[in-house]
Amino acid sequence: MRMIILGSGSRARILAALALVATAFALTACGSGAPTLTAAEQPLSRETMSMLGRKGMDTGAPIFVRIFKEESELEVWKQRDDGRFYHFKTYPICNWSGNLGPKTAYGDHQAPEGFYRVSAAQMNPNSQYYLAFNLGYPNAYDRALQRTGDALMVHGKCKSVGCYAMTDALMEEIYLLARESLRGGQDAFEVHAFPFRMTQVNMARFEGSPNMPFWKTMKQGYDFFEKYRIPPTVAVCERRYIVNVKMPADTSIRPDGRCPHFQRPNYTPFTPKPYEQHIADERIAAPGPKTRQFANVAPQSLPASESAQNSYQPAFGLGGPVETGSTSTPAMGFSQ
Repeated sequence: MRMIILGSGSRARILAALALVATAFALTACGSGAPTLTAAEQPLSRETMSMLGRKGMDTGAPIFVRIFKEESELEVWKQRDDGRFYHFKTYPICNWSGNLGPKTAYGDHQAPEGFYRVSAAQMNPNSQYYLAFNLGYPNAYDRALQRTGDALMVHGKCKSVGCYAMTDALMEEIYLLARESLRGGQDAFEVHAFPFRMTQVNMARFEGSPNMPFWKTMKQGYDFFEKYRIPPTVAVCERRYIVNVKMPADTSIRPDGRCPHFQRPNYTPFTPKPYEQHIADERIAAPGPKTRQFANVAPQSLPASESAQNSYQPAFGLGGPVETGSTSTPAMGFSQ
């Protein structure tokens, strides 16, 4: 029989959260005079709490999100005590708009592709689409390429015009998991939005696409996480992204400025403990509809000017900004 032994801190936090769930149910049963919690303030469900406990995950531990357009899937990963991220659940994306390829301009109806960061300020508990969080498009990289658009979200209601739309029930679980991580001390969580799972087979399928230079740089981030189970640190300079970099604290960079001399930290490839191999390999998928299928997805061409800009970019580096949601160019394009 396999046992997962949690630390005393993890046990205490999970027991406290379960007590909150029980209290919420008790208040609901007290009659019309009981306070009503909004969707954004609901406690995590018993099922979610049970899965967190079974996987040895703290409710307030950091999360990491990956989106795959073609597969219409959103993954939530959660950090454990060893500092690595473990798969929590894969959620079907009910709907997304546009086609494969990055968003480049306001009104193109494209859902973004890229590396984004979501802080507490980007969480929207009062969205007209049930619950939502803003991806932060355009980020430092997007702004360096003069891409335009705003209010690109992951939200509920299964309706999308440039966003990633979930069913309300699934969006609630994702939102609450993110809320707990932000309340637990995570400054912002990374969201990596890919056109598809960046395997060699899938890359070969789109070899002639004008988006391929951009996708090759994205694959660097995909491969890094697959190998190390840590979201890569990224920087933006010379209108391109650099994956897995480190620089002195007193160094500053600009998204459109010259790249400084970077250091590349070394990490040990992810190897789970022998008795936790099952947790590392387990993939749980939530049931739900997908309205976008492979048959109605096609590559999106880049504007000619942007295709030329990307043609010289090396096959490394995609990342997110320090600041999101602003049209100003930040002095730093480095993601801490």
